[in-house]
This record gives sequence, C-alpha cells and structure tokens, in this order.
Amino acid sequence: MIGPIVLALIPIVLLIGLGHAMKRRAFLADSFWMQAERLSYFVLLPALFVHGLATANLDGIPIWGLVAALIGSTVFAAAILLMFGRFVTTDGPAYTSVFQGGIRFNNYVGITAAVGLIGTHAVPLAAVANAAVVPTVNVLCVIVFAHYGTAKPTLRGVLRGIALNPLVVGCIIGIALQVTHIGLPPGIEGCVKALGQASLPLGLLCVGAALDWKTLGRGLKPTIFASGVKFILMPLATALICFWLDLDREAVIVAVLFQALPTASSSYVMARQLGGDAELMAGIVAFQTVVAIVAVPAALLLLNARL
Repeated sequence: MIGPIVLALIPIVLLIGLGHAMKRRAFLADSFWMQAERLSYFVLLPALFVHGLATANLDGIPIWGLVAALIGSTVFAAAILLMFGRFVTTDGPAYTSVFQGGIRFNNYVGITAAVGLIGTHAVPLAAVANAAVVPTVNVLCVIVFAHYGTAKPTLRGVLRGIALNPLVVGCIIGIALQVTHIGLPPGIEGCVKALGQASLPLGLLCVGAALDWKTLGRGLKPTIFASGVKFILMPLATALICFWLDLDREAVIVAVLFQALPTASSSYVMARQLGGDAELMAGIVAFQTVVAIVAVPAALLLLNARL
C-alpha cells in the first residue's frame, strides 16, 4: 500500500507547495486568496457533497457505523483535551487553540487523499464523514469558546452557525436528493459536478497560501500536545472503534484518514472571531500542515498492516 499512499499524497503536497509559492512570490494579489477560500468553502465544496451524495450508490456503505466511529473518536479526543489540555496552556484563549488543534481537520486534504487512495466512490464516504464530523466539531468548539474564549457566543448563535454551515447544508441537500430519489437533472448535474471538481485543487492551493512559516513552532508545548492528540490518539481511537464495529476496509481507511488530518486553516478565523489565541492557532496550523506529510502516511501504513 506504500505506493498508492505516496501517489495519492504527492499531488496534495505539490498543490499546497504551489499555493505557498504563488502567495510568497505575490503572483496573485493577497485579496485573491481570501476570496478563493470563501468561494471554495461556501460554493465549491458544498457542490462536491451535493453531487457525491445525490448521485452515489450508497448500497453497502456502512453509514451509521462510519458515523458512530467518527463521532465516538471525536468525543473521546475532546474528553482528553478537556481533562489535560489546561495543563499545557497559560490561559483560556490559548486553551481554545489547543482544543481546535486537537479535533478539527482539513476537508480539502481529506477528500483529495481519499479519492487518490480509493477512487471516485470515496466521495460519498467522505461526504458522510463530513456530515458526521463537521457539526460535532463545531458544536464542541463553540461550547469551549463560550467558556474559555474572550467572546461569548449565545446558544442561538451556536445553533444558527451550525444550521447555516455550508458543508452541513450541502450534505443535507445531497442526502435529501438521494433519499427522495429526485436526483439532479442532467443539465444541473453537470454544473454541480464541475463546481465540485474545482473545489479540490483550489482548496489545496488556499491551504498552501495560508501556510505561514513565521508561526511555525510558536507555543511549542501546547502545539505538540494538540498535535499528539490529532495525529496519534484520534486515528488510533477511530481504528479501534471501526474494528469493533467490523466496518469494511474502505470505510476504515476513510475514517482513519479524516481523523489523522491536520487542522484546517479556518481554525485561525474562528479563533479571531470567537476570542481565542489566534497567534497560537496559526502556529498549530502551520506545524500540523508540515508534520502531516509524515504523520498521515504513517497512520495509513500502520492501518494497512492491520487490515
């Protein structure tokens, strides 16, 4: 499995590197990257989920087992962070960054890697994974921000943010089209498919553009703790739950892959908006993005030895 893993990850690394090089060389205006990330998050990635779920053959996909494994491992990691995270931070805002760094993941990297490893039928598995983890992670993070951050979001604001999350909305629309057998009309189907396909390369370019070497290693102790939870505890707990539930090989690979991913750059935006330690969050994102080049293949190789 070493060959497929390397071949699946090389395009990801190259696209992230290209995005970083273009940002560093000012090939495009700085304002472009913010707008490109917004386009990817609010339009392109939801379109990928809508198309993947609406047109997928879900027969044989262990939906509820996959959901249980992902939510279970996320809650487990959150519990570890709640019990021990405060020992590596100096204040509440810094703790929120450690918490985000331990449980959030990068959607773009996950979907691209899953498709590279399994093929296009990994998209519905990835969509199910996002539908399970995105609401769970956002609820947990906002609760932590409400207690430890300097901004205090209301319950109404929390629920509204989850309900309007474009990734959640995209998954709900795709599932509704699948369950009702309405599907996507031929002309619209092609448009939605094209938008979804554009999400992966553009999203990875944005990941590279957001990579800031200046923040790498800042707050080393909390950064290493959050990364240990992210790259070791999360995938290990996920694999154990998957084996206990006797999920099939492809579902296990997607589940472990998603839980071994580095923290998304959107964590930095959330830290700024909800009163977290944005500087520490930027350092965690940069550190994990680099470490993931080794950590993700290692997790998949260890998993392959067990499968």
